[in-house]
Amino acid sequence: APHRSAAPVDPLPETPQGTKSPLHGPGGKPARGPVTTPPITRTQIINRAKTWIAAQVPYSMTLYWTDGYRQDCSGYVSMAWGLTGNEWTGSLDQFGTKITKEELEPGDILLFHNPDNPEKGSHVVIFGGWTDYTHASYTVYEQTPPKARTQPTPYAYWTNSAKYVPYRYKGLIADPGTAGAQAGKTSEPFPGAAYFGPGADNKYVTLLGQLLVTRGAGAHYTKGPGPVWGPADQRAVQAFQKAQGWTGAAADGLPGPRTWELLATGKGKNIKPAAASSAPASHGVPGYPGKNWFRPGAVNDHVTRLGRQLVKKGYGRFYAQGPGPAWGEADRRAVEAFQRAQGWRGGAADGYPGPETWRRLFL
Repeated sequence: APHRSAAPVDPLPETPQGTKSPLHGPGGKPARGPVTTPPITRTQIINRAKTWIAAQVPYSMTLYWTDGYRQDCSGYVSMAWGLTGNEWTGSLDQFGTKITKEELEPGDILLFHNPDNPEKGSHVVIFGGWTDYTHASYTVYEQTPPKARTQPTPYAYWTNSAKYVPYRYKGLIADPGTAGAQAGKTSEPFPGAAYFGPGADNKYVTLLGQLLVTRGAGAHYTKGPGPVWGPADQRAVQAFQKAQGWTGAAADGLPGPRTWELLATGKGKNIKPAAASSAPASHGVPGYPGKNWFRPGAVNDHVTRLGRQLVKKGYGRFYAQGPGPAWGEADRRAVEAFQRAQGWRGGAADGYPGPETWRRLFL
């Protein structure tokens, strides 16, 4: 009606799409063997999806983008999931597992395949996260005429909503360093003191670092925990040992059987975050605590403070639950939205707060 404000409508009364094909089309090299699901993280899926949005890839059921994927809805999902070929709505279910609406997380898909008439209504989109706590709409990533787009979309879709089925990619792996990458526990027995210390380079150093991050040691790592022992590992171990009340040789920063036991079982006391800077910056803005407090695996009061301020500024829609001390995708997306509202793009809008983001947020 003319008196109503414009609203997005379903642009796909019909959704022509190509059939299964190798990368770069019929002339490409087909993948051999059984269905494969190369490993990929949720962050990688969303970042891959964003590449077509940024490039404004036009819709086509016959053309193939420079990365080899067909420029239709199923080719887009094949690209985002990192599949070895181009699938279509009739085959994508083989690469995923059915989930419920309540289980949806960024990187999952919503798939509708009409077997009686595949080009009538069949469509697939990527779920980018709920727009607010009501779970009535979500951020969509999709390839649709005239080009790839992202926008708020009612659940499950504009049309044929009841026919869309949520799927989770079978090859999904956890993002390194996040709380979901490990449960904060391990069944690995203590390998021995020889595996830790200067010159050590092995998987147990990585595991130790990951366990420490879940206990509040994320601020000690400028990069994610890795297999090469370094000063960051020793400082993190020492901080955990001191959190237990140990002193002297018992808090030397080198893990022994007791340190490993507490970390492996999730017992003992967590590392307390350092007190926030009491010296305000200019204009009364609280002092920026530093980038290490805002990274995957970080758990501290600064994250809570940041989230609450984002909610005050109008970015609460990114939180399905209230802001908390554990840094997560909701925090990153809220920060990214705030940064973009400042007119920033690219690396300046990566979702991680720097000094200027912090200053403007608390003004």
